Amino acid sequence: MDTGVLGRLALYLDTLTIPWKGMILGFGLAQYFFETFLSIRQHSKLQETRPPKALQGAVSQEDYDKAQAYGRAKSNYGFITSLYNQATNVVIIYFNLLPKLWNLTGIWVIKYAPAQFSGEISNSLVFFMAFNLITTVIDLPFSYYKTFVLEEKFGFNKQTKKLFFTDLIKNQVLIITMGGPILAGFLKIIQSFGSNFFYYLWVFILVVQAFMITVYPIVILPMFNKLTPLEPGKLKTEVEALATRLQFPLKHLYVIDGSKRSAHSNAYFYGLPWSKHIVIYDTLIEKSDVKEVVAVLSHELGHWSEGHTTKLFAIAQFHIFYIFALFSVFINNGSLYRAFGFHRTQPILIGFLLFNDIHQPLDTVVKLLMNILSRKFEYEADAFAVKLGYSSDLAKSLIKLQVQNLSTMDADWLYSSYHFTHPILPERLRALDWKGGKVE
Repeated sequence: MDTGVLGRLALYLDTLTIPWKGMILGFGLAQYFFETFLSIRQHSKLQETRPPKALQGAVSQEDYDKAQAYGRAKSNYGFITSLYNQATNVVIIYFNLLPKLWNLTGIWVIKYAPAQFSGEISNSLVFFMAFNLITTVIDLPFSYYKTFVLEEKFGFNKQTKKLFFTDLIKNQVLIITMGGPILAGFLKIIQSFGSNFFYYLWVFILVVQAFMITVYPIVILPMFNKLTPLEPGKLKTEVEALATRLQFPLKHLYVIDGSKRSAHSNAYFYGLPWSKHIVIYDTLIEKSDVKEVVAVLSHELGHWSEGHTTKLFAIAQFHIFYIFALFSVFINNGSLYRAFGFHRTQPILIGFLLFNDIHQPLDTVVKLLMNILSRKFEYEADAFAVKLGYSSDLAKSLIKLQVQNLSTMDADWLYSSYHFTHPILPERLRALDWKGGKVE
């Protein structure tokens, strides 16, 4: 990356009189109205009373009606939360709440922190924790409603209120103990390496990702769920045989107690390239037969065999690098900070938050392209499972999962293009050449 070009671009932006506040508000409102337009299109799709042709005979009218009702409930919830989030963003920007909170947390640091911990990084850490705590408290009624009203109504919630609030506290502890040092390192690198900071920042984030992949199953996951080795039996034998057949570097095969929080089902794998772990939700094992579970895993391992996980990881790294490089253009733009009430200081953290607001419309295009690529990979993983001989079992499993999770049976094409990383079920069944019929 040519830092000279980035430097000249930064100088050029400094010469322009840009109405930053109006532009960011405009970008945010434009995105809100566009996404609401898409949601309205999808909501009308959720009013339909007949299953798509590809699902007729495989999905009962009762199950279809339940899925449509669940979809409408989530859609209505989405309308309210998106309006709330947009209104909150407008209030924060219009009333200059960021500089007010920054100054307040700065006073706290000066008053209560030891002298050696004063400065921008300490102020940023306290600001980050205060902002996170405020948003968590404000968002609490919405998350509580979603869990104990919406999900409860459709039989998915398995959490107790004690578990809900315990999880909330654990999340805050993780944000402080792990997010704090990462943020401090992030800011220190930018402070230390001048206009070339984005190279070092990208390496730092890469190391953090590797660290999190290693630490997640050892420290983080056990805080929320219990992993137990899959018991010997037909399922374990067939999964291990599949892994051996594909030369998948399987180290552990676990069952996760997802049922203590939700009735939704899933399966996934994680780990470093030479040491992988497969995790199967207990709800998936309970509601599917052995061949169907193995078919789901054959799809997941198809992502690995076809190199999808590696490709997506590489694209993500390029995306992160590009964001950091572009941020270097905005980080010292005085007019940007002044437009949002920062007249005497230019905090790096605030600059990054404002830059993200500016960058959001462009990132929406990236999101759309990534969704297109992701759906392509899903078809390829399905085709991989078909080659292994799991075509019928995978189709049956997908239909069962759709019914059990009350997932969207059909979708508006524009809405799904923008939001969905997976093809909708009728599209996947057509690709699998599913001939139809009732699924037991």
